[in-house]
Amino acid sequence: MNRTDRLYALVEDLRAISPRCRSARELAGRFEVSVRTIERDITALQESGVPIYAEPGRRGGYALDKKMSLPPLNFSPAEAVAIALALSRAGDQPFGREARSALRKVVAAMPGREGELARELARRVQVVAEPGDRGAGGRPLGAGGVSRAIEEALLRRRVLRLEYADAKGALTSRDVEPGVFLGGRGGFWYLVAWCRLRDDVRVFRLDRIASAGVTGERCPDRPLEGFAPDLPEMVVHGTILDQ
Repeated sequence: MNRTDRLYALVEDLRAISPRCRSARELAGRFEVSVRTIERDITALQESGVPIYAEPGRRGGYALDKKMSLPPLNFSPAEAVAIALALSRAGDQPFGREARSALRKVVAAMPGREGELARELARRVQVVAEPGDRGAGGRPLGAGGVSRAIEEALLRRRVLRLEYADAKGALTSRDVEPGVFLGGRGGFWYLVAWCRLRDDVRVFRLDRIASAGVTGERCPDRPLEGFAPDLPEMVVHGTILDQ
């Protein structure tokens, strides 16, 4: 994890447990760095305006202002564990890190007794996988940073610069306008994008993307319907947030 990602993760970790705190030693263990590194990171975050304060005492540590945390939620322990179980079957998928961060916030925002019951129940629910089974969506997402670059490009509507290998391994460099992050049958993930090299919509399998970088150029507006993929034996479902 690079420093930028670690700073972001530190804030999310403290937000998830707010108003409780974590010691520098606990944070160092979670992020596999030294205590001194954590102290420097916290100082940098404080100087940038993030409301982190230190709690003194043996059980003290760093805490995030509770105004930045979620109010108590009425999830039942079973509902929280159901979310955790669904995530455990999701494997390595787009926005997986954010999903796990969201789950930590949900559990942390549950009333104390309910949160403890959820943690206890979670310890009693385990998943058995066949050897080599990576779970749904468990196919490789490409080289390091590829998935994160695509996520950022989709969120910010920016052009991506790819190094892409065809079925024979030949690499080409392409500037693409990302349209859809698509999960396909067999656990593979694809990027459906407007390829400027081919001047047409193309489908890129993520495990064949050697590198991906977000450029500063904003994508022109293209109708989402124009990115309809033409992939055999694939069932496409949109993500629904309001049902």
